[in-house]
Amino acid sequence: MARLKQTYPTDGFFGIGIYNNKEQVNLGTLWRSAYILGASFIFTVDSKYKKQGTDVVNAWQKIPLFHYRDMDDLITHLPYDTRLVGVELDDKAMDIIDYQHPFRCVYLLGNEQSGLPSDAISRCHELVKLPGDYSLNVSVAGSIVLYDRLAKQ
Repeated sequence: MARLKQTYPTDGFFGIGIYNNKEQVNLGTLWRSAYILGASFIFTVDSKYKKQGTDVVNAWQKIPLFHYRDMDDLITHLPYDTRLVGVELDDKAMDIIDYQHPFRCVYLLGNEQSGLPSDAISRCHELVKLPGDYSLNVSVAGSIVLYDRLAKQ
């Protein structure tokens, strides 16, 4: 008897999170964008989340939020065979216009004041950057990355 191959509407998954978030409102906005644009989960590293009014669609009821103490904790809990993609204005980063998003990945954003620290950058499998010479608001940057992924499917 032949086995049927199970098929699904899409392959892969992705999550997005902020390292050392400074403004709680940013995570609420990112959570809303993540839900609307198809993320499987969001997370924080080194900063807890407090419920925000910017989450007007109650995304907290629809996709989970994970919290990691530090980069070691995040790396330890990355899903199997998942790429860690840092979003940072860095000379080694690939321009998002040319970037092909992995099927399974986790996007890591830094806060607006200091971005991703060098330790976090060195632990990313890939780096991607958005156009411009200056840092965007972290929830705006995350939303652009998520939209770019969706647009390229």
